[in-house]
Amino acid sequence: MPTSDISAPGRLAPTPSQTPPTSPHAPVAAEPVLTCAALATGSKCLPSAKLPLAKGNVLHDWHAEILAIRAFNRWLVDECRELARLGREGQGRWVRWRSDVERGRGGDRRRLKRGLEQGQTFPATRVADGGAEKEEDKLDDDSGPDWQAQPFALADNISLHLYVSDAPCGDASMELTMAAQPDATPWPTTPSSSSPPDMPDMPGRGHFSLLGVVRRKPGRADAPSTLSKSCSDKLALKQCTSLLSVVGSLLVHPGGVYLQRVVVPEESYVRGAMERAFGVGGRMAGLGNVGGGWGGGYGFGAFEVKTTERMFEYCKPVVGGSDGGKGVEAVGSNLSALWTRSGKLEVLINGVLQGRKQFDPRGASCVSRRKVWESVREVLTSVDEAGLCDQEALRLVRDCTTYEDLKAGRLLQARERVKRDVRNLALRGWTRNQGDAEWGLSD
Repeated sequence: MPTSDISAPGRLAPTPSQTPPTSPHAPVAAEPVLTCAALATGSKCLPSAKLPLAKGNVLHDWHAEILAIRAFNRWLVDECRELARLGREGQGRWVRWRSDVERGRGGDRRRLKRGLEQGQTFPATRVADGGAEKEEDKLDDDSGPDWQAQPFALADNISLHLYVSDAPCGDASMELTMAAQPDATPWPTTPSSSSPPDMPDMPGRGHFSLLGVVRRKPGRADAPSTLSKSCSDKLALKQCTSLLSVVGSLLVHPGGVYLQRVVVPEESYVRGAMERAFGVGGRMAGLGNVGGGWGGGYGFGAFEVKTTERMFEYCKPVVGGSDGGKGVEAVGSNLSALWTRSGKLEVLINGVLQGRKQFDPRGASCVSRRKVWESVREVLTSVDEAGLCDQEALRLVRDCTTYEDLKAGRLLQARERVKRDVRNLALRGWTRNQGDAEWGLSD
């Protein structure tokens, strides 16, 4: 990916690094080719009170890292659409068709049941008590087998990297946040009755003494309340769910769609904070013996954090950095922007297209929940015409009446199991940001 940002506090999206496949008949490239897939900039999020008004049209979180990941998903969907247009004999540079054998690892219950009756064996999967359950029991369970019949996969010779122009908000930047305060005394908050008196509900920027905890997006003390989690927390979760969105995971197999590396400027890097937020020796340690049993193509893939001396020209000054920072006021903006390699370019204000009212459906970004769902439905319809579409997946994206129903679908339960384990074992205190799921594509 490029090594600079586009606008403070912008981040560049996951970028493919492509090398020829390693085999006895193919030489290994001396230097990988780095190509930018998507980029974004932004620093705001939607207040919780406005979620019911969003209807899938308004972004919940347009902090640059999160917007960049959404733009990356948009690019993947566009690549899949192009490959579907070429047909089953077509070849893509960045994504590929999955073979019948690969797609046969999950999906159809009847096929699996017949296989068991014929004496075939399948890998056992982890259950809550840490043991294993028999495949016969899985077939009678509501969660069903671990579905892996997505038609597409990321090309085998691709690795993904993310550049950020500043340390992600939340746990990975708490030491930097403390150093930037004239007075590092934690801001007072009032815990809810359901929280221990010494543990506030998902603190934002305050309570510096609490490290390794899940935090809300930081904001002014008088800002409207939000339950949108910090970029540190969301990136930590992506180490387990892959970079794919909910709907995108019905189109592309999650294996291989994990970040290999996150790159930050040296002046924004605090080693202890990064290891605590993302590393196997930090708060993610509890997943070490769990991730291998999730199934569905999911696993715990901890990325490495590297530094660069190159600074984005318009990044927020770092306190104590080579260019100073004390006395320099950084003013937040409700503007954000995104770009993808497939040709998408948008300027957004308050989570919708610039020039549109916030809750006008015509203002929906190409990376909004609604637009991505529509696009995945179109791609799977094209895949079905090529005879390569899992019928249950097609029915799920075509027939679900609400986004809530879509997320609750059987094919997405492996992903939901991953998220549940991460919340219980690593990112404790994670409160779900609910209120924007009771809508459908027909609304």
